[in-house]
Amino acid sequence: MPTATPEVPEPPGPALQEPSLDEQIAAYQREFGDLDPQVEEVVSALGRLNRRMNVAYGRQLATLGISNAEWEVLKSLVLAGAPYRMGPGELAKRLGLTPAAMTHRIDRMASEGLVTRDRDENNRVRVIVELTDEGRTKWLEAMRMATHFEEDLLQDLSADERGVLGELLIRVLRRVEHAQPDAGGRLTDLD
Repeated sequence: MPTATPEVPEPPGPALQEPSLDEQIAAYQREFGDLDPQVEEVVSALGRLNRRMNVAYGRQLATLGISNAEWEVLKSLVLAGAPYRMGPGELAKRLGLTPAAMTHRIDRMASEGLVTRDRDENNRVRVIVELTDEGRTKWLEAMRMATHFEEDLLQDLSADERGVLGELLIRVLRRVEHAQPDAGGRLTDLD
């Protein structure tokens, strides 16, 4: 009786690689002749840069045991200034979330010790979300990690080039904010 040879799965093939920007733009021009290749190069590069930066930031946050969603809440509380408090409705509006999604996020963060949720002493109906020492520590460590990553990201640009790039990107951002004033939030909740 012949022995069956165990099937060994084939190693995965090479990862499907994203086309280069030049290849992408050439394909777009082929399919849509009215494309301005300079505009598409800028927009596509910004999109790819944003996606890769989000992945890098997400990996850094994961090493701290927090998610991108939690980082957004920590950041909002820090931006509010000491004593780092906000109402859940205000947080939801700032992050472009539904109240239900915000409640879910706050519940999770409170259980992790990143924030507290208490009734407002002056208005017992109102809830206040406050950053804890643990939450502030996580925020500071995330900022340290991001600062190193961002400095490395821009290391090939001189101070003048960084200044010009910053000014140009802010001009584009202002154009988008003017044309889409309600686009600061999310299209759908991420939780």
